[in-house]
Amino acid sequence: MILVYWLILVNIAAFILYGYDKSCAKKKTRRIPERTLLLWAWLGGSIGAFLGMKIFHHKTLKAKFVIVPVLAILEIIICIFCLYQNYHLVTTEYEVDLGLSEDLTIVQVSDLHNQFFGADQSSILTAVENASPDIIVVTGDIVDSTHTSYKIALDFIEGAVRIAPVYYVSGNHEVRLSGKKLDAFYEKMQELGVVFLDDTYVETSDYVLAGIADASLASYSAYGTYRAYGAFDENKPVIMLAHEPQYYELYQNLGADLVLSGHYHGGQIIIPGLGGLISPEFEWFPKPYEGVTDYSGMQLVISRGLGNSIAPVRINNYPELVVVRVK
Repeated sequence: MILVYWLILVNIAAFILYGYDKSCAKKKTRRIPERTLLLWAWLGGSIGAFLGMKIFHHKTLKAKFVIVPVLAILEIIICIFCLYQNYHLVTTEYEVDLGLSEDLTIVQVSDLHNQFFGADQSSILTAVENASPDIIVVTGDIVDSTHTSYKIALDFIEGAVRIAPVYYVSGNHEVRLSGKKLDAFYEKMQELGVVFLDDTYVETSDYVLAGIADASLASYSAYGTYRAYGAFDENKPVIMLAHEPQYYELYQNLGADLVLSGHYHGGQIIIPGLGGLISPEFEWFPKPYEGVTDYSGMQLVISRGLGNSIAPVRINNYPELVVVRVK
């Protein structure tokens, strides 16, 4: 969404500048330098600049401004490409055998980052419903600390709780947003029926569903200890929710059999043959960056996530809804 906002603003600004410069030309007052007008076209405002040229009949005979319509065509092509890369939602299914007495379908939503998927999040909610989940798990960063919209996140939650029980653990962006607004958001989520699993767990007749708060992962990274609960015994399979995948040794030590995580955004840009380009910790070509990885019997699922954070564009890395069918 940041990229969309930027393109809207820069094109409006370019259009206004071309109109203003035409007005200055008529009044024979101080003009905007041509290099400034061209700069706005190069900064992404080429469509607005081109419309300004045509509507105001301005700079249309200047040879150096022939580049503006060329840039406008390129901008349209790039915008279509980027929008498709960012909004073409895909569903990825995995199958994991934990020896449950009844099959369990889990839909994982990770790293939404306030991404918009249709009115009231209708596109993603339709995809969730089509997977016929028994439970829905949200593995952090449902909001974004840089362009926060609690409404977009709540639109998803309000729809999700009507489909299946929803379980949630926090991500690093929620940690950054700690305060009264986040508290009110959490209170609303709980009113809607979301079960918070930050540093706690629930036990069913067939399995344990546990969660780790992202703040606790940061503490574990700093001090090497985790004290919210101890290791689970082997009586029941343990399904664990944790935002960041790199702490897999902790999850192993706690007795997890299946871990659902996200955070890596699929490396943001996936290069064929090389994999995801960069992690949020600025690790180049992190391994693994998506999919299911086996760590001595523990299955770690890394979702590519749905939204973006620092980088506004995904490339070869469509937003992903994960479905795990547990046997």
